[in-house]
Amino acid sequence: QVQLVESGGGSVQAGGSLRLSCAASGYSVSGYCMGWFRQTPGKEREGVAIMFYGEPIIYLDSVEGRFTISKDNAKNTLYLQMNSLKVEDTAMYYCEAEGPEGRCQSSRTAFRYRGQGTQVTVTE
Repeated sequence: QVQLVESGGGSVQAGGSLRLSCAASGYSVSGYCMGWFRQTPGKEREGVAIMFYGEPIIYLDSVEGRFTISKDNAKNTLYLQMNSLKVEDTAMYYCEAEGPEGRCQSSRTAFRYRGQGTQVTVTE
């Protein structure tokens, strides 16, 4: 049974930083495909950063250079370091893991496994 538990969200002023964590069980963070996605009401979900067998392969253009996806194999935890946060980064952030039948890519369809989400709010 796969379980993904996010933490680390919160409210921060623009220009600040946050680090999101995703504790995984039943799925290795060095496995096929894991990533961070975000969604705001009324907007399409966005793939923020995706790892393919533990290597970053996709970053959303608007976060390139500001966000970094990483992992800790010993803790089986995925991270998203977010620096220079902007108001437009405000969203619910989800940790997701794809099953072997799926494609490791950013799309409108959620990966097979998804955490409960953690809210990030960036204020002026």
